[in-house]
Amino acid sequence: MSENQIKEEGKFKYIETGGEGTPIILLHGLLGALSNFDGIILHFSKTHNVVVPILPLFEISLRSLSVMKLVEYVEDFIDHKNYRKVHVLGNSLGGHIGQLYTLKHSERVESMILTGSSGLFESAMGTTFPKRGNYEYMRQKAESVFYDPAVATKELVDSVYETVNDLKRAMCVVAIAKSAVRHNLEDSLHKILVPTLLVWGMQDAVTPLWVGEKFNELIPNSELVKVDKCGHAPMMERPELFNTSLEDFLDRVENGSFLQNKNPAKTVG
Repeated sequence: MSENQIKEEGKFKYIETGGEGTPIILLHGLLGALSNFDGIILHFSKTHNVVVPILPLFEISLRSLSVMKLVEYVEDFIDHKNYRKVHVLGNSLGGHIGQLYTLKHSERVESMILTGSSGLFESAMGTTFPKRGNYEYMRQKAESVFYDPAVATKELVDSVYETVNDLKRAMCVVAIAKSAVRHNLEDSLHKILVPTLLVWGMQDAVTPLWVGEKFNELIPNSELVKVDKCGHAPMMERPELFNTSLEDFLDRVENGSFLQNKNPAKTVG
């Protein structure tokens, strides 16, 4: 886990490195821990203000819990912090939230970065109730998210197991998963015109590579980096390749040399 302390202000809990540059807002997934972003936080805190709002996945009442509720939370957070421009980076569900935020507030988004994002298709837990009380099943499920099963540490498996064995939390997971499926963005992605980087694991079993390619096809000013020997979370599994690709992208966006329209996909690793 990164050394940055979790700050609390009103309804918001978040990490903020406080660097000089444009804030990079990191949006975590449904079962993602803050430690998933350690590599990004460590690398980019030298050049940017890296910010991780902790999404209230289990604090919103089940009746009103939805992807749009989480988008509203991010809107309120960015307003609360008074960030004028941000880079929005999301993994899995976090990428879905990032797309919806960008569709509503493109004037505040300098760039968008999606990695293993939902919004078009995903096959994680599906929309059925996750198996509870079966640690071995959850270990196998967590390992299947990665190309290298060793990335699913005991700490990570314990965290997922604890979540799905808490009845209210398990119900929240299902409610958000169903909401995500309902908010398919295929017909809206052409409206996202900000520079967009797609970083996809070539062995992603949750949001397969064709999903990244479809995002690349539908989002006008996007480019796709395909990462070999990598599953659903490139920033965890191949952090150096991920950070190199992101740094190159942010440099071009911020110095004005990002080429609009299609850039050819490239494969790394």
